[in-house]
Amino acid sequence: MCTTCGCGDEANTRVSGLQEPGVTLLPVHAHEHEHPHSHEHAHSHDEGDGHPHSHDHEHDHDHPHAHRPETIPLEQNLLAKNDLLAARNRGWLEGRGIRAFNVMSSPGAGKTTLLVRTLADLGDSLRAGVIEGDQETSLDADRIRAVGRPVIQINTGAGCHLDADMLRRGLDALDPETGSTVFIENVGNLVCPALFDLGEAAKVVIVSVTEGDDKPHKYPHMFMAADLVIVNKSDLLPYVEFDVDGFRRRTRQLNPRTEFLVLSATTGDGLAGWYDWLGGTSSRSSTLTESLTNTLSP
Repeated sequence: MCTTCGCGDEANTRVSGLQEPGVTLLPVHAHEHEHPHSHEHAHSHDEGDGHPHSHDHEHDHDHPHAHRPETIPLEQNLLAKNDLLAARNRGWLEGRGIRAFNVMSSPGAGKTTLLVRTLADLGDSLRAGVIEGDQETSLDADRIRAVGRPVIQINTGAGCHLDADMLRRGLDALDPETGSTVFIENVGNLVCPALFDLGEAAKVVIVSVTEGDDKPHKYPHMFMAADLVIVNKSDLLPYVEFDVDGFRRRTRQLNPRTEFLVLSATTGDGLAGWYDWLGGTSSRSSTLTESLTNTLSP
C-alpha cells in the first residue's frame, strides 16, 4: 500500500517477460508490511455467580493512522526505503555502464510513440531495452516488441507509479547487457511518479500540446524533478491553444536546470534534438564508467 498517494495493489503487481511470443509470468515476491489494526478486545470474567461475563473495553487513546502528524513519518519512511533501493539500482546500473531513463507523462502524451519511433529510427546503433509500466494490459509492451526490442511489462494493479523495487525486479527480468540503454516507461500520471526515485540516470517528462500549457503550475513536483522536458505533438500546435514560450518560462521558473525540446514523435519534426540529447548522455555515461573503472582498477 502506498501511504504517500493512497494507491497500491502490491499483491497483484505482475512482472511479465515479453521477449518471446506470449507472456511469461515471472515469480514475484510480495513484501511484508506491518499495518496498524483497529479492533476491540473481548475479556471474560467470572464474578462469582457462576456466569462468565464478556464485555468490550474501549481504549481511550488515539490510533496513529488517524492523525496527520503520525502519517508524515510513515510517508518519510516509505520514501527513505525507496531511496535506498534506488541508490542500489543506480550503483548497479552505473557499474555496468547502463543508462536508464525514467520517461513520465500523463496518459496519452506520447511516451510509447516516442520510444517506438526512437528504437525504429536508431536501429542497432542504440542497444536498448524497455521496461513498461501500466496498471493493466501489455498493449504498449507489444508495440515495443513489434520493433524487435526486448521488453518487460510491469502491471501495477491499482498502483499509480513504479517504484525502485519494481524496477529492480524488472531489471532482473530484462537482464540488460553492459553499456546498453534502458527506457523505463512509467505509469501515466503527472503526480506520484515524480516522488519515487527509481535509480535512473535522468528523468524525462513529456507533455503533449493537447493537454494545455498550464501543467508546470498544476503539477510542480513533476517539473521540478525533470532533467528533460519534451513538448510533444508539435504538429498540432496550429490547432490548439498552447503557448510554447509561456510553457518554457513556467517550467524554468520551477527548474532552471532542466533542458527543453519541442518535437512531434509522429511526423519526426524535432527528433534530431532528442537523438542528440541521447547521444550527449551517452558520452557523459561513458566518461563516468571510465572514471569508475579507473578508480576501481588496482
